[in-house]
Amino acid sequence: MKNLIFFFCMVFVFFSFQKCAPGEEKKQQDTVSADTMSAAERTIWTNEEANTWYAKQPWLVGCDFIPSTAINQLEMWQAETFDTATIDRELGWAASIGMNTVRVYLHDLLYQQDAPGFLGRMDIFLQIAARHHIKPLFVLFDSVWDPYPKVGKQREPKPHVHNSGWVQNPGKDALLDSTQYPRLEEYTKAVVAKFANDDRVLGWDVWNEPDNMNNEYYRKMEPANKPQIVAMLLKKVFEWARSAKPQQPLTSGLWDGDWSSPATMKPIETMMVEQSDIISFHNYEDTASFEKDIKDLQRYGKPLFCTEYMARGNNSTFQGSLPIAKKYNVAAYNWGLVNGKSQTIYPWDSWQKHYTAEPKVWFHDIFRKDGTPYNKSETDLIKQLTGR
Repeated sequence: MKNLIFFFCMVFVFFSFQKCAPGEEKKQQDTVSADTMSAAERTIWTNEEANTWYAKQPWLVGCDFIPSTAINQLEMWQAETFDTATIDRELGWAASIGMNTVRVYLHDLLYQQDAPGFLGRMDIFLQIAARHHIKPLFVLFDSVWDPYPKVGKQREPKPHVHNSGWVQNPGKDALLDSTQYPRLEEYTKAVVAKFANDDRVLGWDVWNEPDNMNNEYYRKMEPANKPQIVAMLLKKVFEWARSAKPQQPLTSGLWDGDWSSPATMKPIETMMVEQSDIISFHNYEDTASFEKDIKDLQRYGKPLFCTEYMARGNNSTFQGSLPIAKKYNVAAYNWGLVNGKSQTIYPWDSWQKHYTAEPKVWFHDIFRKDGTPYNKSETDLIKQLTGR
């Protein structure tokens, strides 16, 4: 038996010291290199890492921002319509009531159209925002509204219709064509890498409402398997963005479902939570619902961001939600700042119901175009809560 054991030991030693076959040594080196690279890649933040980062931030209060002169993401960012004067003025109004962050949508077609120009305009936007002590949370992709985006001159708003010109990103054609995914990857990696170590950027919301099938008007245009396609692509987008090693957090917000326990969540929602450095969500319901969502999501032990709230006609108000957000130290972004071409003062039902004039109760937004507040008691409350 001892002789047999000795024999096998010698065989093992012999083969261990044999020179690799041609090409095998390089394979082994590549494997080591890949393993080393993998170890150096940016990982999903632990709870401790996320909370350490969050502890360095002030209480984050802001809005989903688009200048009043733009109907959608493309019009906001394209060279011909990039309106720095309006952006500067309106971010100044946000800062005047204590807002210190804004959530801002990008679009992959902007990068495809003019990558250097687009990245340059992002830098200009960051310069303007920094002057007002505002840090953006950038949104890379979005599944909501028109599935057929096109660069160039954007259409005029449909009178009295909520978000009549907002466009999805990627559009339906790109979503269904996997040969276009490499350009989506290039856009994601290039944009995040450009600003990965930029202290002016708060974070990256990689995909807004990813499995949203939209309202009745657009739903008939959506692919039936959109949620499945997006779920597959969303995981890749997280990986692409993380590969740029951003110092800022990544997230994608829960928006529609039952989050009371892991068992009640959809697979895509579970994946969104697992891939996110911070947990974000939307709530356009009343105070009790808002607080319940916060309590339900606290189980993950990471910072919470409510990246959309405040729809007055839906009982989601500043008075009801913002004090709760402060109580639990939840970052809060209401939809809209200034009444403009997005026309989000009109409710969602404006796609079915005919409006002919400004609604008595604004659905979203805070300021009129001249900078006066729609409801001064709201801006007074925001100032009070932010210590402005």
